[in-house]
Amino acid sequence: MNPILKIESLSHSYAIEEETLTDVSFKVMAGDFMSILGPSGSGKSTLLRIIAGLERQSLGRIWINNEIISDENFHMPPEKRNLGLVVQDKSLFPHLDVLSNVAFGIRKNNVKNDIAKELLRAFRIEECEKKFPNELSGGEQQRVALARSLAPEPQILLMDEPFNALDDDLKDDLYRETKNIIKEKEMTVLMVTHDKAESQIFSNKIINLENGKIRE
Repeated sequence: MNPILKIESLSHSYAIEEETLTDVSFKVMAGDFMSILGPSGSGKSTLLRIIAGLERQSLGRIWINNEIISDENFHMPPEKRNLGLVVQDKSLFPHLDVLSNVAFGIRKNNVKNDIAKELLRAFRIEECEKKFPNELSGGEQQRVALARSLAPEPQILLMDEPFNALDDDLKDDLYRETKNIIKEKEMTVLMVTHDKAESQIFSNKIINLENGKIRE
């Protein structure tokens, strides 16, 4: 079986004298929940941004579904990669209400509101659908961000410290909701986190990243 995502010999540097990532290689199979675990400054968020297409690696190749999406000759733009991305700062559209935020990326126009409402129910925020982001709590905003990233049914969901800004009680609820929805939809997920316990709650595979290198 071919991996859904393959990273080969990937390196990246912001400055000539210092590499952020060095010779990183791994595979993600369809249906995996893989966590990249590492301390702040280990290069894990940079790695996720490169996979998402927001930055371009200095060396190495990236495949999705056996197709090269980025190497020394070619760089597929982010919007062509069919990847979902959840980041710590939520990045919701402030001028759109909750329902419109979640429905934004859905291409099936005739059912986009139905899909969005189903996700709002799953994350238990259906009563917020007419509210705007500035009217929501931090936990509600992160639920909306997660729902919005899942709505277009991306082939891989990328999550960058998605629960980091939440208190422990909110985390427990959101862990459970998110894990149930991802399992139900049989999604492939790649999450970066510094929290070992969090990675163990979700993941069937864990990669340790230290100083830009994978540690066995």
